[in-house]
Amino acid sequence: MNGLPRHLSIHVGGFILSGQPLSQIVPIENGRMEDRTVIQWSKDDVDAMGMFKLDLLGLGMLTVLAKAFALIPPAQSLTLHNIPPEDKPTYEMICTADTIGVFQIESRAQMNMLPRLLPKTFYDLVIEVAIVRPGPIQGKMVHPFLRRRRGEDIEYPHPKLEAILRRTLGVPLFQEQVMRLAMAVGGYTPGEADQLRRDMGSWRADGRMERHRTRLLEGMRKNGLSPEFAERVFQQIQGFGSYGFPESHAAAFAHLAYVSAYLKCHFPLELTCALLNAQPMGFYSPAVLVSDLKRHGVDVLPVDVQHSHWDCTLDNRSLRLGLRQVRGLGEAAGRAIERAREAGQFHSIEDIANRAALPSRTLVPLAAAGALASLHGRREAMWKASGTARPLGALFANTADRTDTPRLPELGVAEALSLDAAYVGAFAHQHPMELSRAALAKRGVLRACDLALAKPNRTVTVAGLVITRQRPESAGGAVFLTLEDETGLADVAFSSEMFLRFQEVIRFSGALVIRGRLRADGAARNVAAASVATLTLESDARVSSHDFH
Repeated sequence: MNGLPRHLSIHVGGFILSGQPLSQIVPIENGRMEDRTVIQWSKDDVDAMGMFKLDLLGLGMLTVLAKAFALIPPAQSLTLHNIPPEDKPTYEMICTADTIGVFQIESRAQMNMLPRLLPKTFYDLVIEVAIVRPGPIQGKMVHPFLRRRRGEDIEYPHPKLEAILRRTLGVPLFQEQVMRLAMAVGGYTPGEADQLRRDMGSWRADGRMERHRTRLLEGMRKNGLSPEFAERVFQQIQGFGSYGFPESHAAAFAHLAYVSAYLKCHFPLELTCALLNAQPMGFYSPAVLVSDLKRHGVDVLPVDVQHSHWDCTLDNRSLRLGLRQVRGLGEAAGRAIERAREAGQFHSIEDIANRAALPSRTLVPLAAAGALASLHGRREAMWKASGTARPLGALFANTADRTDTPRLPELGVAEALSLDAAYVGAFAHQHPMELSRAALAKRGVLRACDLALAKPNRTVTVAGLVITRQRPESAGGAVFLTLEDETGLADVAFSSEMFLRFQEVIRFSGALVIRGRLRADGAARNVAAASVATLTLESDARVSSHDFH
């Protein structure tokens, strides 16, 4: 049974084109989805028959860019195709790894690479997109490339490889280079090199790559290449099965990376607003996106039923959070509030309930999110909302809550932040770490922004909310975390042994305090953890983290 299809499935964007009715060539059956059909052959059989198969995939960043362009003043008239090329401020921003929200280069691995590779041209960005991939990493090509980019002499293993590898400093990074290398020094014909490309993605499943191993290594040996280089090339080819880029694919992605980086550099408000309105997508939660925007000097206004639309909007060069941010509200209720407000401002919670036909189950999240603050204090609004509903039927259309409100204490800052985390998923006013900063400073805990000025190889202590947890296959079991405080992000690395020892704390704590050695590679900084503990915050505020994806 090994290697046989496990089940029948539909590719989300797969099409097969034929010169005659497809039903005359291959058996077709109805799919489970309405108006969908699926062929009964596997994709490999389609390939073997020489049929034309086309995969069309959607990218959420295209939606983001379309929304961002719509928010930019018409006088700018920016599109995907007329963004000013090679913009120096954009590349300066990229080199500092200020890329939260930027397509493809916002992951922690990419942000760690950016200050080391220092992209300054579009082709540098093409390489950046492609180099943080299993293929180059498993093939041990990353460090040789970085050393050569910093000035190490470039040596080509064979004269025939110079033309193939010149643009990537003698290091093969792309699928096309592997194919040309196989032809130049491996004895492959063009057809055999194309079969090698096809087999790159199949070695895990059925061992197809093993049939190339002996021939490739022997061919490279005969052409005078060292066994070490030949083995690294083969490891990289195997790595492409985990996801390696052709150069054309990397260039297309680099274009979107550059466009989104340009918008972040020159139009951060519009880009962040578009990102929030395109959720769920991307690497970071709305809380991280909002905090990043605030660190760039843009004011963020809270959700407010008197001003917020369903989507987030621009409000006098500030970001107004939309009703979509209120967890438990739902778009139908949010749109109902928009329509009801067209007749004028709301005067009370009962007025909202009646005009927008909202039951208490939607009023309570609004109150808890602080969206009713213009009408009542937050705690009072929660009390009133819990007893205010618009009963069904015309007889009760104007029924209001007649329950007397008791004298309620004001909501504290820590409680407000906890509610922001639970019901909004973002912090418009303060970051939770600000409340603990004085106590942390007394313990010698550095802020994220202090790491850039700290001396490498010294022992440091950092703390923050956990926003990412990653355990890449190519890292030998090491685990990487990102902490966020009110000043920025701090990267932390755990050895596999330490992760196994403290995994309960590392995996399930919303905030951590970590002590370890500060490591530096160029401008890139990370902390090699030596101890870790749960950080108890004054507010019970947790944010969504990007974990092990």
